[in-house]
Amino acid sequence: MSEQHQRTTAYVLRDAIAEVLWGAYKEYELEAACDRFGMSAVEGAWTHNSKRIYVRNRLGGVQLPQMIEIAQRVLDEHPDEESLAELVAGSGLRGVDGEMKNLIFAADGPKPRIVLADAVSNTIEIVEGADRCLVYDRPLSPAGLTWEDLVAWWNDRNSGPDEPDRELYKRLTQSLASDVERLLFRTYCERYGRDGGESAPALVPQVYLHYDPYTARELRAMPGGELVRQRMDFLLLPSDRRRIVIEVDGRHHYAENVGSSGETPSPRLYAEMVSEDRRIRMAGYEVFRFGAYELVQADGDGVIRRFFDDLLGAN
Repeated sequence: MSEQHQRTTAYVLRDAIAEVLWGAYKEYELEAACDRFGMSAVEGAWTHNSKRIYVRNRLGGVQLPQMIEIAQRVLDEHPDEESLAELVAGSGLRGVDGEMKNLIFAADGPKPRIVLADAVSNTIEIVEGADRCLVYDRPLSPAGLTWEDLVAWWNDRNSGPDEPDRELYKRLTQSLASDVERLLFRTYCERYGRDGGESAPALVPQVYLHYDPYTARELRAMPGGELVRQRMDFLLLPSDRRRIVIEVDGRHHYAENVGSSGETPSPRLYAEMVSEDRRIRMAGYEVFRFGAYELVQADGDGVIRRFFDDLLGAN
């Protein structure tokens, strides 16, 4: 989707939301409704005594992904608004189906052994290494998983540490495997997380999307065996429907014999990676990749900040 098309779609959604709210609420009800749907407060939003313009002003500068989330909240309360529903359905960012389950993350040692205990109810069990990873066991709110949510969960889990946010940050950092992953996590948290705003989505590191008890070699040797992604580098949950995967690709993602003099490009590794990307995109995930090389340059932290500002619609 082109940048121009994204802007146009955001504008069309903005106007459609304004039209719905104009018809649904009286003037004295409108401010509370906009607050409820997650629109940022804007000084001087009331101009020309127009309800439509008020809503448009409240939505000024909101980018497409957040605009879709607001439109979906409006539809949750006004499900008969077919025109708005059609715009949301055609936006290309549908999110995932169903509720979040089994958020296992931040293993700080050898990967845990995870088995499917009940295939009917999709119940899993960590049979080895449960002490090495974290499991978030609370339902998502419509706002997704924020840093504030994650800190509150950590605080309850650890009986109220003195500085729960910094203790959690330290624990999550321990799970990161490379300098570039640590750079990305630190830069995000300085801008949006630990020091940048509790209401921003938490950047969750080393998340297990799928776990297969077989080794990669055993799996490839099986008839029809397919290697699938076992762990995501980072996951953002900015709403209860939206899943954003962030991957940092080192040489081992596209080359074999890494670290030896015989290092060679591997079309097989690349094909496995893009095949798995297609699979999880079809399930409703959004996938963004960084090449490690671009983050070790002089302005690596600037690259990261600009990316997340664009992604999350920061001003």
